[in-house]
Amino acid sequence: MASNTTTFSVLGADVVVTGNISSTVDLHIDGCVEGDLKCANFVQGEGSAIKGAIVAETARIAGTVEGSIEARDLVIQRTARITGDVVYQNLTIENGGKVEGKFSHKRNAGERRAENAAGKTPLELVADKPQGMAG
Repeated sequence: MASNTTTFSVLGADVVVTGNISSTVDLHIDGCVEGDLKCANFVQGEGSAIKGAIVAETARIAGTVEGSIEARDLVIQRTARITGDVVYQNLTIENGGKVEGKFSHKRNAGERRAENAAGKTPLELVADKPQGMAG
């Protein structure tokens, strides 16, 4: 009989990883990682420290991150300390969470298609010509 439980991996507080981590399942890290992370859903424990980029569908950050974060749904908890750029679609920042970096909203594909179908195109800037000059 098939199980509906989600598979996840946990790195405990005593684990130190140097190198990139890629996972197709959910990942919970309480330890330290020096490298990039890519996974389905990511949870960072309060005592965790990560130096590298994080890419996940959903991410809940509670520790220290030195690097960029890209997630569809991002929760920055009150204990989080992030130094790096953040790309998100949905964002929650708890009171006390700190980010030193640039925030960029990432639109989903449906929003982009709707804008293109509506005929919205970027504006083109044209330099003004002095009056009286034919062009």
